[in-house]
Amino acid sequence: MANPKNVAGMARFGINPHKTLGVSIPHLRALAKKTGKNHTLALQLWASGIHEARILSGLVDEPEKVTGRQMDKWAKDFDSWDVCDGACMNLFDRLDCAPKKAVEWSKRKEEFVKRAGFALMACLAWHRPAPSGTGQRNAMKDGEFVRFLPLIKRESADSRNFVKKAVNWALRQIGKRNPYLNRRAIKAAVEIQKTDSRPARWIAADAIRELTGKAVQTRLRQAKRRRTLVLCGV
Repeated sequence: MANPKNVAGMARFGINPHKTLGVSIPHLRALAKKTGKNHTLALQLWASGIHEARILSGLVDEPEKVTGRQMDKWAKDFDSWDVCDGACMNLFDRLDCAPKKAVEWSKRKEEFVKRAGFALMACLAWHRPAPSGTGQRNAMKDGEFVRFLPLIKRESADSRNFVKKAVNWALRQIGKRNPYLNRRAIKAAVEIQKTDSRPARWIAADAIRELTGKAVQTRLRQAKRRRTLVLCGV
């Protein structure tokens, strides 16, 4: 499946070409589906150091067998944004300790560990269900996301590209979760916009543009209406 031409194209998008084969994500997802979940295999794939093997490891690992120690070890190994984001969205955000790790990693100095903290916040906002009273596993309350906002403001002045974009991603995803969090995220963005930092102003302006835009606002109103109808038994 290796494709050297793909490697050059990936490098243009900021993907680390070291030990990269150029295998496409659709091929990796198809292979993961065929292979099935296997924790031991995931650890072996990660230990190989091969770029695509590490993306595949996040797809085949068994969340219930992943420990906080493994998360820290993998985060320390991150050397490319796609491996980082893949681990967060395909595996880490399913773990009970994910919110805690997001907070911990947001304070770290290493570029990709810090990115992982904010990528994890974004993935939690994207994937975790809201509490519904049915006791579903891994549900997250609005207040848990509100607690991420001061961390986003704190790190918004980091000028490193991969951190800056992850901070922005986290802010936007939180603000797209529901009308209440939309208001809180916009308020945080307005505060960030006032700081004397070019990266912070970019993060804020981009988030405000999307979160106040017609597409997001329409989707949030429709989602609110659907929830109201469900609660009314319609």
